[in-house]
Amino acid sequence: MKKYGDIVVTLAIIAIIVIIIIPVPLGALDVLLSFNISLSLLILIKAMYTEEALEFSIFPSLLLITTLFRLALNVTTTRYILSTGSAGGLIDTFGSFVMQGNAVVGFVIFLIIIIIQFMVITKGSERVSEVAARFTLDAMPGKQMAIDADLNAGLIDDQEARERRKKVQRESDFYGAMDGASKFVKGDSIAGIIITIINIIGGFAIGMLAGDLSFGEALQKYTILTVGDGLVSQIPALLISTATGIVVTRAASEGNLGNDLIKQLFNNHKIMFIISGVLVVFAIAGLPRVPFILLALLFLYLGMNLRKAVIKAETEVVPDKITETVDEKRKPENVIPLLNVDPIELEFGYGIIPLADASQGGDLFDRLVMIRRQCALELGIIVPMFRLRDNIQLEPNHYIIKIKGVEITSGEIMFDHYLAMNPGMADGELEGIDTVEPAFGLPAKWINEQEREKAEIFGYTVVDPPSIIATHLTEVVKKHAYELLGRQDVKKLIDNVKESHPALVEELIPAQMSLGEIQKVLYNLLKEGVSIRDMVTILETLADYSNMTRDADMLTEYVRQALSRAITKQFIPNQPAKVITVDQQLEQKIMESIQQTDRGTYIAMDPDLIQSILNNLSYQLQKLINLGEQPIIITAPIVRLYLKRLTEQLTSDLVVLSYNEVDPSVEIESVGMVRI
Repeated sequence: MKKYGDIVVTLAIIAIIVIIIIPVPLGALDVLLSFNISLSLLILIKAMYTEEALEFSIFPSLLLITTLFRLALNVTTTRYILSTGSAGGLIDTFGSFVMQGNAVVGFVIFLIIIIIQFMVITKGSERVSEVAARFTLDAMPGKQMAIDADLNAGLIDDQEARERRKKVQRESDFYGAMDGASKFVKGDSIAGIIITIINIIGGFAIGMLAGDLSFGEALQKYTILTVGDGLVSQIPALLISTATGIVVTRAASEGNLGNDLIKQLFNNHKIMFIISGVLVVFAIAGLPRVPFILLALLFLYLGMNLRKAVIKAETEVVPDKITETVDEKRKPENVIPLLNVDPIELEFGYGIIPLADASQGGDLFDRLVMIRRQCALELGIIVPMFRLRDNIQLEPNHYIIKIKGVEITSGEIMFDHYLAMNPGMADGELEGIDTVEPAFGLPAKWINEQEREKAEIFGYTVVDPPSIIATHLTEVVKKHAYELLGRQDVKKLIDNVKESHPALVEELIPAQMSLGEIQKVLYNLLKEGVSIRDMVTILETLADYSNMTRDADMLTEYVRQALSRAITKQFIPNQPAKVITVDQQLEQKIMESIQQTDRGTYIAMDPDLIQSILNNLSYQLQKLINLGEQPIIITAPIVRLYLKRLTEQLTSDLVVLSYNEVDPSVEIESVGMVRI
């Protein structure tokens, strides 16, 4: 059946269309009418046992198919009623059973069924579908933000986030489709009423004029056929309308309808006792005693059983849970989660919580997503999930940033204020509170909303509190990116390259280099702020030179030279580039001081000479800073690494490049030279 299911369904839908045009045999009509009732029962029972709407995602399409099927059968039965005065045994049986020999009573009962179907169930289901569709669509942005928040908090992984987003999209599509499909049910009810009127009027006319029947005979005959035809059509419509209401009204349920009904309706013994007492009062007050007394006893029995179950649960289950909790705490495995260290943590005081709470309008989680994307684009690394924690020990507006459990930096914000910074071209004074911008240490002022427009007119850079935290966190991540890159992260980066360059990866790993050796090279690059996004070039360079040397520092220099264009664009955005060069005698002195050991290379230089070099370097750097330029030193390739290590004693942010790392097309202007 499953193998040819698509063909069967396609042929069935075509057959439904054909039935509207071509008459079917009278014997086959009874089978089709019986199948229509059976299919409706199947849909209703399936809806009752569905725990969530998406389990029955085909329901909107099924509504269209079943509605079309009922209308096709209505056309066929109307054709037989008006042409032959008969529509099969099933319709005759239904009509005779309901009318019980009285045409007026039977017709009234049929009208009541139609009114229940159209006015109550169909219109109610239609309204619920409209509301469910609107609220589902309105809730989509909030659900997406909640998924992103859980993803950033590390509660779920990327795969689960994708599945949740897909589920949210499917829910939106489902309820939108249900909103439209419910109109089919409403239209079907209206069509049923119109067809009933046509059958009666047409039947009377044909029976009295063409069939030579009296008014009474025509009324009896065609009313039975009309009522039977209407019941055979409206009962399946009633079942499917009920199924529609069940599906769209069960958004908050977690089980099937039967279990939820029993659990939620009969779960409180006090309610049972109250109902029992009220029913006894009704019986004493003069209402029929026997039914009310019997029902009172039934609810009393239910209340006693529920009360026994509650007492049993309190005496047995609770001690077991306490024992299990104590035993769980005694297990040595429970200390293992305490050993985990989060790569990046942002702890904040309770005053900053609204920034991280989407329900209060906070967008900090969205900014964290953008930070991860920005770092992927600029540095080429996969930043671990940010762990956000509130810390009542901190000041309300204070926050700290930790790397691997160790505090790196901290900051403080002021709510309902903005941070105004002078980029160097602002003209005018502002009223505010003097402070220091946490990310770059620049002088700034906290200003209120009234001063914001004036600050922007004067040329100040104005940022809001969430942007301050996000910028600070971004700079910390960039500065410490090399600490966040572990072997597992390197494995992910290499696997990504392997999808498009499998031959390169297979040649390099593990034949020439291990993951740990590659990690050291990437570590060196990130430590100096060089992007590793171009992993293909990095791995190709390592494959070329790893046979010549296994020294990670030397391999890093080869990789830097291969990335010369990217390094030039990153560190020398403007031309001509004003830089500081190094005297040849100093370069020679550094080369002569290099000592080779089993653990690597280092510089063995007199401390006084080192201090003299640093003093001269500091003087030259100040000249460059006074010109408003970024401090950059350019030296010979063989000296670059060791000069960089020397300058780290002065500052870790100084850019040291070799001549081979600068694009030949870039114009360089030396504004100073470091000498001995």
